[in-house]
Amino acid sequence: MNKLLNEQAAEIERSRQEKAPTRRAVSSGLEEILFKAMPVLDHGFVRVVDYMGDDGAVVQAARVSYGRGTRKVNEDRGLIHYLLRHWHTTPFEMAEIKLHVKMPIFVARQWIRHRMANINEYSARYSILDREFYIPAPEQLAAQSVQNRQGRGAVVDPQEARYVLNLLTEDAQRNYDHYLDMLNHDEAGQRLDDKRQGLARELARMNLSLNFYTQWYWKTDLHNLMNFLRLRADPHAQYEIRAYAEVILDVMKKWVPLTFEAFREHRLEAATFSGEAVKALRKMLAGEKVEQSDTSMSKREWEEFLAILARK
Repeated sequence: MNKLLNEQAAEIERSRQEKAPTRRAVSSGLEEILFKAMPVLDHGFVRVVDYMGDDGAVVQAARVSYGRGTRKVNEDRGLIHYLLRHWHTTPFEMAEIKLHVKMPIFVARQWIRHRMANINEYSARYSILDREFYIPAPEQLAAQSVQNRQGRGAVVDPQEARYVLNLLTEDAQRNYDHYLDMLNHDEAGQRLDDKRQGLARELARMNLSLNFYTQWYWKTDLHNLMNFLRLRADPHAQYEIRAYAEVILDVMKKWVPLTFEAFREHRLEAATFSGEAVKALRKMLAGEKVEQSDTSMSKREWEEFLAILARK
């Protein structure tokens, strides 16, 4: 358990022990993991801090009904599938969730590109960062892909992996040592040199690398959560942010199991075709042999089209 969790363990446990009666909709699956920190990468975690609504909130909004009603689960399931199948998104905005996430800074910078949440991030202007930085596992060290300008290719050999891991560790340790030196404080907060004032926290932080950890509270609705997961739980997403998305997928499954089932069916395991791809598919289903030259698809779209058809 990392330093942050050691400091917060008692508070988290107290929160998990507290119970209060409520007339609000409660997700039994989410209640089981509420406040619990789920580890991600080497020092990161995700934990559910609060939520509002469940599958019933989606159904209630779609029907504009007063209560949960007497309809059967299968009817609710059918409605939720219909909503996602036809891209009726508003009802999913009626359920919200708030997460406490700790992740490397470079993951946070990718994450914040999804401009559809309320965020409050740990301030390195106000507090001193911990000596915690992300060091990848050797199997995650890969060369640049020759086909994808923003992706990874083959894993580097063990000798190069050791070299890279040593550089990453040495650079992060040295940068943190210099960070403390500029602050003129040690890790316990004691002054190092009475003859120096030390640099302001907002300035001293600028030499820290992107693999240092930050954390934030992230609140979003179910519709935007699914948009985030559709992109970041995809196999083509960068591994580090995908690791967080996979944990949040499990959170979603516990929170709104009917919506998760429909989301998996109509988003995660679904495919979208261009008009030209649909024409080619119709010809294939009619028994015709179709080549890229028979279509107006680019080489890349054609390869993606074939990859979807070959997906198992």
